[in-house]
Amino acid sequence: MSSILPQNHAIRSSQRALDKIGTIQRRSSTNRAKNTSRQVLLPARVYCISSSSSSSSNIATITTKPPPVSKPLTYDPLTPITKIKTSNNTRSVLNDPSLKSTWAHRAWMASGCTTVLIPLARSAAGALDSHMWAGPLIAGFIGYILSDLASGIYHWGIDNYGSAKTPVFGAQIDAFQGHHKWPWTITRREFSNNLHSLARAVTFTVLPIDLFCKDPTTLAFVGVCSGCIMFSQQFHSWAHGTKSKLPPMVLALQDAGILVSREQHAAHHRVPYNNNYCIVSGIWNSILDESKFFELLEMIFFFKFGVRPRSWSEPNSEWIEETEIQSIPASH
Repeated sequence: MSSILPQNHAIRSSQRALDKIGTIQRRSSTNRAKNTSRQVLLPARVYCISSSSSSSSNIATITTKPPPVSKPLTYDPLTPITKIKTSNNTRSVLNDPSLKSTWAHRAWMASGCTTVLIPLARSAAGALDSHMWAGPLIAGFIGYILSDLASGIYHWGIDNYGSAKTPVFGAQIDAFQGHHKWPWTITRREFSNNLHSLARAVTFTVLPIDLFCKDPTTLAFVGVCSGCIMFSQQFHSWAHGTKSKLPPMVLALQDAGILVSREQHAAHHRVPYNNNYCIVSGIWNSILDESKFFELLEMIFFFKFGVRPRSWSEPNSEWIEETEIQSIPASH
């Protein structure tokens, strides 16, 4: 009996010590919660050693190991966390020389505009002398209508066939196919840079007609049709423009359906990327798409030459539009 009493006394002493330590920890937790937000508390380790013997004194020894001092976990809401994602395929438009006009570009534009103005001027002069305006006016309107069809067929062809290595048309093919990935670059191109290729083609095509044709009706058709085709890339650029940045006259012509609208051309840059190819007025788009005209041409090309158009493939990274970002210098 005398041996059990010291043990009970030791146990009760250990419990009182544990209760005291628990109270101290709760008070410490309360104080720390007031002073530091989101701090992680590490519990103390308590080691209880009890011994019993027949000796006259039996003492329970209790030792505590304080938790290690740790830096509070705090969050500073004023510190921004920024993740910058860059891509090797992202093109920067900051001071990009490929979007600037050169003197050669401007020279070709001057040549193309002159080539277009000559048949228009000669047609107007001929109609004035003969007092017959109906023929040239009707011919000019037909030229405007057919220029939209021609722009759509050409756009469809270079969107779906060939590559940058294709002779003669390689540069145009590469530009139009890359346009799906970086469509916003067309709005950054300077005027002559954007149109010089078509101006050069118009010069070589229309100039012989200017020299040998004298019929006012034919000249009116050639002048209007070639002019609309040459400026089709500018109409295309406006179709990608922001409404607030476009001239009021351009907005009025787009809303009237005289120039291809932004809403109509936007459909060309959405899946499945196989419609709305026309970029002058867009009046042919619904006709060609509803009649499956381009799908029929694609089937003919496939069975005749075994060539699949790009529009038959599942859209990949080459079709998906990449967001415009500014390049970040490596030193930053």
